[in-house]
Amino acid sequence: MMTFDVGFFNLDKAIENLPLILSGLPMTIAVSFFSMVIGLILGLPVALLRGSERRRFRLPARVYISFMRGTPILVFLFIIYFGLPAVGIEFSAFQAAVIGFGLNATAYIAEVNRAALNSVEHGQWEAAQSLGLNYRQTVMGIILPQAMRIALPPLTNIFLDLVKATSLAAVITVPELFQKTQIASGRSFDFLTMYTLVAMIYWPLSILISAFQERLEIRFSRFVDRN
Repeated sequence: MMTFDVGFFNLDKAIENLPLILSGLPMTIAVSFFSMVIGLILGLPVALLRGSERRRFRLPARVYISFMRGTPILVFLFIIYFGLPAVGIEFSAFQAAVIGFGLNATAYIAEVNRAALNSVEHGQWEAAQSLGLNYRQTVMGIILPQAMRIALPPLTNIFLDLVKATSLAAVITVPELFQKTQIASGRSFDFLTMYTLVAMIYWPLSILISAFQERLEIRFSRFVDRN
């Protein structure tokens, strides 16, 4: 049988192991998606606490953001998956990955949201108060829609980083793209081809997410403009 070996890349082995590696793609997407959902849900309240005028609200949010941004996500994954069972708290590998990446993403999303909220002119708050709107109505109805248009590009970048960072979940046995690649590498003994192959899978995936970001920005801008 003819073997197609292009320098460092063995095409035959790549084709043979492609189904195995791609079997980890749904898990990569699932971990990224649910982690982003957690980050989006928690990111806004943390951002509001971070920007609060009251120190008892602002300080815990600042400490949380500082801790999450200042510690490696890999260490945090190990704490959740290997450390917490010592105190009787156990998660599956998937749950630990989603919680770890979600809580980490929350810190970055909170900072993006805070910056976006601060970029809205202060006169918008004063106009809302003059109309008799309360804090919740002002934030949800006036400030947040404008801030989201500003926050959308960096939020998409955070999701893109999450997709790539899920490769770290391989160390806690989550069967995502990179973990499947490690299995394929050990089976084929061609590490360079397998790792090059998975890089070629992450690349177009990132391009698709970037393209989705551009379309979402256009649609969201039109929505905001109509309102």
